[in-house]
Amino acid sequence: MGRVEGKVAFITGAARGQGRSHALRLAQEGADIIAVDVCKDVDTVGYAGATEADLAETVKQVEELDRRIVAHQADVRDLSAMQAAVDEGLSQFGHIDIVCANAGIATFAPGHEMSDEVWQTTIDVNLTGVWKTIKAALPAMLERGQGGSIILTSSTAGVTGIANIAHYAAAKHGVVGLMRVFAIELAPHMIRVNTVHPTSVATPMVQNPTTYELFTGMPNATEEQAMPALKGLNALPIPWVEAVDISNAVLFLASDEARYITGTTMLVDAGGTLPYKTPHEV
Repeated sequence: MGRVEGKVAFITGAARGQGRSHALRLAQEGADIIAVDVCKDVDTVGYAGATEADLAETVKQVEELDRRIVAHQADVRDLSAMQAAVDEGLSQFGHIDIVCANAGIATFAPGHEMSDEVWQTTIDVNLTGVWKTIKAALPAMLERGQGGSIILTSSTAGVTGIANIAHYAAAKHGVVGLMRVFAIELAPHMIRVNTVHPTSVATPMVQNPTTYELFTGMPNATEEQAMPALKGLNALPIPWVEAVDISNAVLFLASDEARYITGTTMLVDAGGTLPYKTPHEV
């Protein structure tokens, strides 16, 4: 029997990257999936967004695991669209047990130089979108009265400061605040709320020319050229973790193995938030 057998997981940003990985890992352990993604580019972001074809591929891979999935194109900033996705999922599966508020974007600029639009879009997606995800899914969880697990994707930038991402860090710190308040408010209903805090992850958010330029200071920098700086973020001598490493943490928090864990910040950071790290060999 799988670790989340018979449960239903509502996952945002599920078309690719960490979101797809979460969907597949939970499906491997018996969950059915409600998958949401905006499936388009975000104007302020310097890398391409997921596509409808990406979301269709997530559907295909989940179904190949012999699990059911409902996929819905929706923007986490749009509460009515999120509620429509939840309603469609409930019509198929009848309940929601797990919420993975994973959708997010990243852009880079010194805090005093970023535009109002860049700031606001990041806050709207990475913080307000998390709140709207919870708001859309929670009524059905409360009405059912069977508890559940809500997992919010923060970041190492949610527990420490990192240059050139003031908006992102502010949002990810805010996600921790949301988690702590909801953990208190929902504890009487046996709904647990936790955050996961990845270091850099091998997804399109990190593996793109904009990120490589930021870490090298060179236009058109390659992944190889960016590797030493990316490794320098972590204590373990690696540039990033894989999406499945975050998914394994999500699976644990979603499962009954974590039945009394709530209000926690789970770091999956390769030691990146340690204050003193031995320099890596270049």
